[in-house]
Amino acid sequence: MIEGEIETGKRYTETDFNKIIEIKEREAHRVKLFMELINQNEKTLVFCATQDHALAVRDLTNQMKTSKDPNYCQRVTANDGALGEQHLRDFQDNEKTIPTILTTSQKLSTGVDARNIRNIVLMRPINSMIEFKQIIGRGTRLYDGKDYFTIYDFVKAHHHFSDPEWDGEPVESEPQESRLIPSAPRSSEEAHEPKAEYPKRQKIKVKLADGKERTIQHMMVTSFWHPDGTPMSAQQFMEALFGKLPEFFKNEDELRALWSVPDTRRKLLEGLAEKGFGKDQLAEMQKIIDAEKSDLFDVLAHVAYALAPLTREERAAKAKVIISTHFNSKQQVFLSFVLSHYVSVGVEELDQEKLTPLLRLKYHDSIADAVADLGKPEEIGRVFSGFQKYLYQQQKAVA
Repeated sequence: MIEGEIETGKRYTETDFNKIIEIKEREAHRVKLFMELINQNEKTLVFCATQDHALAVRDLTNQMKTSKDPNYCQRVTANDGALGEQHLRDFQDNEKTIPTILTTSQKLSTGVDARNIRNIVLMRPINSMIEFKQIIGRGTRLYDGKDYFTIYDFVKAHHHFSDPEWDGEPVESEPQESRLIPSAPRSSEEAHEPKAEYPKRQKIKVKLADGKERTIQHMMVTSFWHPDGTPMSAQQFMEALFGKLPEFFKNEDELRALWSVPDTRRKLLEGLAEKGFGKDQLAEMQKIIDAEKSDLFDVLAHVAYALAPLTREERAAKAKVIISTHFNSKQQVFLSFVLSHYVSVGVEELDQEKLTPLLRLKYHDSIADAVADLGKPEEIGRVFSGFQKYLYQQQKAVA
C-alpha cells in the first residue's frame, strides 16, 4: 500500500476501483490487453471510471503504443477545456488519424458523431440501459468500409445485451453543441448499483454430439450472434458450428484436401461465412480455444474432430522437411520466405492473390528476377499452390 487506509474485512469490487482503491498494475495489465488485441491504427474510445482514471489510462496507452506520435492518445473530460474540445474535433474528423484513441469518463457517452470508431473499451461499470445504449451507439455509426465494431468489456457490461430492455432502437439524447461541461453528480441509484464479483475463470470442457470433449479458455467473455441478432455463448457458437460443418466436408481427409488448395479453401470460407461463421468469428474462436498462433484449419479440425491444434510454426517446420525433397534449392528459398509470412501473419498469406505481392517483396519489385529464379509464371503458381498440401497432410505415425 502506497497511501490511504485499507478497510479491514472489506471486499473491493469493480465499482470501488479507481474511486476508493487504485491498483496501477491492474490498470496497466488491462491497457496492455486491449492494446494487443486492437488494430492500433483504428479509432478507439475508452470509457474510464473518473477523470483521473482517464488520465492514467491515457498515459499508459501512450507508453504502450507502437505509434511515434506523442498525441496518439488524448483525454477528453470536463477538466480539459479548449484543448479537449480540439482533441475531440480532430478525433471526429475522418480525414485525420491523430488522436487515434480518446479516454473519457462521462463526457463522450453522448453527442459524439465520429463515424469511424472501430473499438469501444469499457473500463468502468455501466449503470443503466440508457447509458449502455448511448455508449454502444458511439460504435454503430456507418462509414465506408466499416462493417462492424468491437467492444472490449472488462466490467461485464455485456450482460445488458441479454436484458429485455436492450430490444429496440438506442436511446439518443438531443444533439448538443460540442462543449465541455462538468460531469453531473452520480445518482443514488448509480451509487448503490449491484456489486460485481469476479471468480477466477477456469478452463471449460464442452462435450459435443460426437461425445468428445473440447476445452475452451479465455480470460475475456466473447459474445457471438445468431443471424437473428440474438447473442449466444462460445459454447453455443461451437455447437452451432459443429452442426453445420458436415454440410461442407464429410470427414477429416476431405477437410484437409479442401484446405490444402487456395481456391477450395476460399470457397469453404465463403460458404461458412454465408452460414454465419465468418473469418472474424473463427478468429474469435481461435482465442477461445487458445489457438491464436494456429491456423483457422485448426479451429475447424478441433470443433469437427477434437484434434489438438498445431501452431503455424510447428506446421511450417514439418512442411519444410517435405519441401526439401520435392523442390529445387531456389524454390525452397522462396517457399521458406512464404512460410515465414504464414507463421507471422496467418493462412491468408497463402491465398492465391498474395502470390504476386510476395514475389515483389522477395525480389524487390522485379518479377523478371523471380521468373529467372523460379520459372514461368504458370510454374510459379503451381509451386505456390502445390506446396500447401504439405502443411495440412496428416502425419504418419512412426511404428
